[in-house]
Amino acid sequence: MRLLADENVPLPSIFALRTAGMDVAAATEDAPGASDREVLARARREGRVLLTFDQVRRRRLPGHPLR
Repeated sequence: MRLLADENVPLPSIFALRTAGMDVAAATEDAPGASDREVLARARREGRVLLTFDQVRRRRLPGHPLR
């Protein structure tokens, strides 16, 4: 599974997932300050599952296929 960790995912968690063999890209490392829409577009473009702790994101994107 390919993941894209949002900026609110702690770096130690990202490092632990990578150590476990997961393919994890991190917005914190690659695109700090990117908007929610930019991060979501990147996840779709790269075929990644968005990993986030943002409870608000789901409400802001109702009906989106990546909920």
